[in-house]
Amino acid sequence: MDKVSLTIDGRKIEIEAGATILDAAREAGIYIPTLCSHPDLPLSLAACRLCVVEAVGAASRFPSSCVTTVADGMVVRTNTPQVKELRRHFLKALLTSLPSPRLKRPQLKRLADYIGVKEGDLPPYVSRDLPLDHEQPLFEWDHNRCILCGLCVRACKELRKVGAIDFCFHNESWMVGPFPSLLLKDNGCRFCGACVEVCPTGAIIDKDGEWPGYEAGVAPCTQACPAEIDVPRYIWLISQKRFAEAAAVIREKVPFPGILGRVCPHPCEDKCRRAALNQPISIAALKRAAAERDARRWRASSKLAEPSGKRVAIVGSGPAGLTAGYYLAKLGHAVAVFESFPEPGGMMRVGIPEYRLPREVLTEEIEEIKRVGVEILTNTKVKSVSDLFKEGYDAVLLAVGTHRSSKLGIEGEDSPEVREGISFLRDVNLGEKIKLSGRVGVIGGGNAAIDSARTALRMGADEVTILYRRSRSEMPADAEQVDAALTEQVKIDFLVAPRKITRQDGILKVECIRMKLGKVDESGRRRPVPIEGSEFVVECDTLLVAIGEAPDLSFLGKEDMVQMGRGGTIRVDEDNLRVDTKGVFAAGDAVSGPATVIEAIAMGRKAAASIDKYLGGSGDISERLIDVKEPSPYLGPGDGFADLGRAPMSCLPVEQRMVPARDGSFPEVELGFTEEMASEEAKRCLQCQLRFQISSITPPPSK
Repeated sequence: MDKVSLTIDGRKIEIEAGATILDAAREAGIYIPTLCSHPDLPLSLAACRLCVVEAVGAASRFPSSCVTTVADGMVVRTNTPQVKELRRHFLKALLTSLPSPRLKRPQLKRLADYIGVKEGDLPPYVSRDLPLDHEQPLFEWDHNRCILCGLCVRACKELRKVGAIDFCFHNESWMVGPFPSLLLKDNGCRFCGACVEVCPTGAIIDKDGEWPGYEAGVAPCTQACPAEIDVPRYIWLISQKRFAEAAAVIREKVPFPGILGRVCPHPCEDKCRRAALNQPISIAALKRAAAERDARRWRASSKLAEPSGKRVAIVGSGPAGLTAGYYLAKLGHAVAVFESFPEPGGMMRVGIPEYRLPREVLTEEIEEIKRVGVEILTNTKVKSVSDLFKEGYDAVLLAVGTHRSSKLGIEGEDSPEVREGISFLRDVNLGEKIKLSGRVGVIGGGNAAIDSARTALRMGADEVTILYRRSRSEMPADAEQVDAALTEQVKIDFLVAPRKITRQDGILKVECIRMKLGKVDESGRRRPVPIEGSEFVVECDTLLVAIGEAPDLSFLGKEDMVQMGRGGTIRVDEDNLRVDTKGVFAAGDAVSGPATVIEAIAMGRKAAASIDKYLGGSGDISERLIDVKEPSPYLGPGDGFADLGRAPMSCLPVEQRMVPARDGSFPEVELGFTEEMASEEAKRCLQCQLRFQISSITPPPSK
């Protein structure tokens, strides 16, 4: 293509014929202010006139550089006194027509500072009486702030190929909005946010725009994940039925995708922006769908470093310990994991029932941990941290979990018919033959209580009742697990607290009192307050207590110098998870108290990075297991997109859930998605991450 030579601010520039003066200036790194031009949208409506320059060889002496084509021999000056004055005039005219705060967008504030216009210098605002649109999901529109630059319209049409908004004439004024429909969702909108991203004045904004950070606001699902899994990336791959690649993306951050796909409380879904339309994306179930179709292609990109000569001992084979061991082994360190139980997995093995987490899934993913060189020593109790250093280990990670049950602190709880819920689950999960009958009571409101109740039914209980001292909204258990328990006919008596346990004629009598909710306490929930005179008795044959867990640190001696924190947890430096003793680190529930598998995994990753640094490494455990091209920004119109419903999880009928297999195991309740179901569910994603592909506007140079 032919080249054109011109001069801008004394610099000789060559550019292809047909380019604009603004194109030439940008290519040369010369800043020209503009509000209505965007680097991803090559044409412009010249609506703001802020890109005015002085040009010899143009049709006008002071043209808009965004629409003026370069000509051979053209001489352009971008900052003459006349140009600066014109820009101040044009910007004042624009800002005068905007309601306060006129400099709402940071981009606009920086540009005004550069041009030399302050909000206090402007005349009072005269309202145009244009509508404020608060009815749209996700976005708000203040048509009084619109300068008709057309960037939002063009972004919707050109960057997304959707065309959900356009110029329209309303009440004797030109406006931008969904046309002919009044609602974006009825006009094929995909709610991708491209219009918000390019709007220079804040006429259209995100409803939840008070973000802690830009990335956290645009793609909150990834930011909400404790392990920072790239959720939009793997969801998009699943929408294309590229399950093996999606599994690789997940494994870049966690070694347990199949487990998390079943037991993660999915904080990502709580933040999913799709929920503003109807229901969030079923992110956890899609993780499971990818894991179940994992072809292990990522192994080719998974690197193992040369042996470092360093040895690390990890006490506990739960999610935190195994995650740390996995990444430390990949960094070349020799890792030994010490587990007191006969099988590895920690709470994943002994605390989560198999109807939620099949043992073959757990075993398969632990085998992958062992494949990279992690040695797991079961039936092995550690006597002290000091002994491990004497055996030649260079660092120790304490990841012992929370296997010690909390006590009720009431009379009669030492009765043989009263059992700890966590020990009950442990015995069942390790294959001990337990037979229940009659009525079983469960005290507690967390997942351990729900799991104990559902397991008790499978062990032969005729009736199970949970007693919980707060209301359902305060229940810490996952909502899905509570719903499943109710479906299986578990009864829940809310706002009830036990006071005393007695035994009469072989029957436990649990003396209880009704509660009411008072002020919010340190847990962030309303404190239960007894209602005097409301005492009553609950009769049962067995009582399971699941009100909390703490770490069992009885193996630690004084010489180990491990400081205890609140709730019997291990006190660490939050920045690096180190305890006071040199070379000793701690992670998982032993530090945080009872938490989730994904939180333990995240802490295991942090521990691995910190230990590697301590051993002389870089602490870099990041890896890219697959290179995937960015998804196409061209979404196309989404007729009916906003109304697409969340795919329901297929579940085993209740009557089949209670029938054990020949080996005594109970079948998994949730059956997962088919490929087609997973793909269709993933297509509901707003693909918020596409906003990251939109180019940033070059800021004005510092004065």
